[in-house]
Amino acid sequence: MENVVLVIHLILALCLIGVVLLQRSEGGGLGMGGGGGGGAMSSRAAATALGKMTWIFAAAFITTSIVLTVIAAQNAAGSSVVDRLGAPAPVAESDAQDTLPPANDLLPPPSNTTPLTPPRAD
Repeated sequence: MENVVLVIHLILALCLIGVVLLQRSEGGGLGMGGGGGGGAMSSRAAATALGKMTWIFAAAFITTSIVLTVIAAQNAAGSSVVDRLGAPAPVAESDAQDTLPPANDLLPPPSNTTPLTPPRAD
């Protein structure tokens, strides 16, 4: 179900991008307006149709976004990232005393020991 909604969401995103790019610029953002070339539809009718399509695609895009959020929340309910990784569960403090190694293993070696040197190859 999630994959179907995700594919629809991606198609809607591409359609929304396409419809927005087809619209005529009315704000004069870069000084480039749409051409006034004649066609079967007048420029006002085309703008109205593209505007309606933009609203439809935008509403559908927002709806699929909300649906994907709800599906993701349901899939994640009651589980954590650690559970999904298969890592061991955290140890409670009362059990931690039994599982820790002795303190001697945690300390660095004494400073009076000589460091190990690799054997010389002659």
